Amino acid sequence: MASTKLSRTAGTPTSNKTFTISYWVKRSNIGSAGNGHIFDTFVDSSNRSQIHFDDDNVIDFRLAVSGTNIGRLKTNRVFRDTSAWMHILASVDTTLGTADDRVKLYINGVQETSFSTRVNPSINADFPMGGTHTLGAYGGGSNYFDGTLSHFHFTDGYAYTPSTFGESDSTSGIWKPKTAPSVTYGTNGFFLKFENSANMDLDSSPNNHTFTTGGTITQTQDTPSNNFATLNPLHKGDTLTGFTFANGNNTITFGSTTYPYTFSTQAVSSGKWYAEFKVTANPNDVSIGISNGEKSPYLSHSQYDYAYVGSNGNVQSNQSGSSYGSALSTNDILGVAMDLDNNRLFFSKNGTWQNSADPTSSTGAYTITAPSSTTNGVYHFAVGDFNSAASSVQCNFGNGKFGTSSVASSNSDSAGLGLFEYSVPSGYYSLCTKNIKNYG
Repeated sequence: MASTKLSRTAGTPTSNKTFTISYWVKRSNIGSAGNGHIFDTFVDSSNRSQIHFDDDNVIDFRLAVSGTNIGRLKTNRVFRDTSAWMHILASVDTTLGTADDRVKLYINGVQETSFSTRVNPSINADFPMGGTHTLGAYGGGSNYFDGTLSHFHFTDGYAYTPSTFGESDSTSGIWKPKTAPSVTYGTNGFFLKFENSANMDLDSSPNNHTFTTGGTITQTQDTPSNNFATLNPLHKGDTLTGFTFANGNNTITFGSTTYPYTFSTQAVSSGKWYAEFKVTANPNDVSIGISNGEKSPYLSHSQYDYAYVGSNGNVQSNQSGSSYGSALSTNDILGVAMDLDNNRLFFSKNGTWQNSADPTSSTGAYTITAPSSTTNGVYHFAVGDFNSAASSVQCNFGNGKFGTSSVASSNSDSAGLGLFEYSVPSGYYSLCTKNIKNYG
């Protein structure tokens, strides 16, 4: 959401003693001041309830009255995973006789029990559940959440357990959302799915509350039911600085540090895969391709890295380049198709396959080492910079966006998943969990 928030002025609560917050979240930038705020009920700075990731990447759920935290759970566990969706549920019921039952926190269906700070409210304590309800930012109007949210429920006057909102997949065992749970929302409750592109702040609860949107909500194909790859801000090659990630970790801007690079959060060892990369600044300095994931001084330094070089269209690996295509210009879109069943790699420029290649018939390929013969046994999509100038690349692993702009052509892969600017070669797939399960 980055610079976007939703807010509404709440009415008189059904209850100031009982409520539930349930949502699915995928983090982007982590550990930066103020980018973890999820939800706030804000009367004023001294009277509020709040759940957020703090700067140490722990979850902090607190309820303050007259400036004192009369209820608080702050986890010992750190949450730094930017590759996967996570379900968080916080419930409050101060009418319960056992103190530890009055405020509960669950992660992916499992109750959290280890806290660096635990403050139990007194029995029948009241919390400030009126005022302004703000989603995606600090209640005072700043410190925006950086990441993606889905299926956000707030129930006023009702405390639910995770099984109301989620369930374990019968095949994989992964915790997944129930898309139409049986819930009573109370006066101020709401359900935001974020699935209607024409009305992203639509309340799908019977209350049909109206929210005010500050900024722009960007819809994505990436959901808790089908997790798409993004760039990984925790995986930075040898160079640990000089990166700026944005737009759900699908945009990367390189700073003045020489030769930084990063990889996709998901990797594969077999199958055929496709992604697109739009170069928006300093195309001469970019390198785009695939990597085994070893740490090395720059992308294509390793014998198991393969990168298309923006300045000349060569494909480089193991510190050596080979002629392949033409140089890139600003706003060119480079398509990358990797065939890990036949150990071949293809590149397209604005929809035209370079080197007269055809990924479907496997002609015009650049030959790569079989994944099983590499150090890590997999390949990631990868993006790097070959100089100290600030280049920038917008990645589309199938989530249908370049930056905040939707692709114009909406081409899906061979499974009907993902959205791309150009046609996906027959038999190739976007890098997401459903496709990896079926074709990886």
